[in-house]
Amino acid sequence: MESLFTSEIQILMVLFGIVAISFLLQKFKFFKTFGPAILCIIMGIILGNLNIMPHWHDVYGVFFEYAIPLSLTMFLLSVNLKEWAHISKQPLLAVVLAAISVAIVSVIAGVIFVPGIPEGWKIAGMFVGTYTGGSGNLTAIGTGLNASPNTFVSANAADYIVGLPSLIFFFALPGILAKSKWFNKVWPYSLTEEELKTSDKNELFTKQEWSITDIAVLFGIAFIVTYVASTLASYFPASISSAMKIILITTISIIIAQLKPVKKIKGNMDLGFFVAAFFLAIIGLLVDIKQFAVSVPTVAIFCFVVIVGSLILHVVLCRLFKIKYQYVLISIVAAIGDGTSAAMVAGAGNWKSIMGIAVVLGVIGSAIGNYLGIGVAYLLKAITGA
Repeated sequence: MESLFTSEIQILMVLFGIVAISFLLQKFKFFKTFGPAILCIIMGIILGNLNIMPHWHDVYGVFFEYAIPLSLTMFLLSVNLKEWAHISKQPLLAVVLAAISVAIVSVIAGVIFVPGIPEGWKIAGMFVGTYTGGSGNLTAIGTGLNASPNTFVSANAADYIVGLPSLIFFFALPGILAKSKWFNKVWPYSLTEEELKTSDKNELFTKQEWSITDIAVLFGIAFIVTYVASTLASYFPASISSAMKIILITTISIIIAQLKPVKKIKGNMDLGFFVAAFFLAIIGLLVDIKQFAVSVPTVAIFCFVVIVGSLILHVVLCRLFKIKYQYVLISIVAAIGDGTSAAMVAGAGNWKSIMGIAVVLGVIGSAIGNYLGIGVAYLLKAITGA
């Protein structure tokens, strides 16, 4: 049976419509909880399985090829290595320990779960990415590992099933921990009220003003980086060329981000999310919901083990290093979610002085997550023989 929409203009109309609706719905609290990424996937799944949109069309191929490299480049243009140097040792150590904990637990859990999950080693790498730098890393690593559409959706679904409740819990923690006498005895390391109330001059969560010039330059940089990385990656063996492409894009983007003219460009995060949204919508359109329903439960259990296990290990390591608990909490949220989420948690606890640090920790996690995730994936592939 032929789909309702089949022409190129119809396909483009629906794709842009999906993305527009996913962002418009962010005005409502309920939909904001899920974020535009999962909404794009869900709408794609519905339209694809109701036969309104085809499961495959040549138009999808263009977005499939370029959306993630372009959006990844735009995201990484926020990396400022000088800011990293000015962060005190404790929050920096906290986010590094978070990344190490996720990698260790993912390898251990992966040995158990990977053999029983299709493309399980790829999912393990994707989980490392998302729990060191957020869902953007999950998508980038999956692309680098040539993960199938069902693998993408299974990993994203498991991430939201397990990760979303965890984030909600972390938003409530600042108030709970501040009032807990038991916790203050067990974890006596804390920032003083004076240190926490020092206000940061930079305002977060305000509307950005950026021009058509910013958009043009961002696309120009992103395409150049993608071309250079693709060309260099072609010299590597076919089995690892896609992974090398993502690693090269990450490295080149971070280098370019240090240039003064690039630092002045605005809107890179917003535009990056916009471009990535098309890829996620298409992932949803490609999914066969029957196969998806069979694969998600096991993947969700795997995800639960990774997130809980890495959280426990991270907390234990931070306690051993006597890291102040405010830094521990924002580093956890920066890893599971992103810097903005971590800053919001800091704001919920009235920890105004570390809101800026929270944002930077998210960027650090995002930058190292791609390297770590791809490394863990190939390590598990070698160990399990997947």
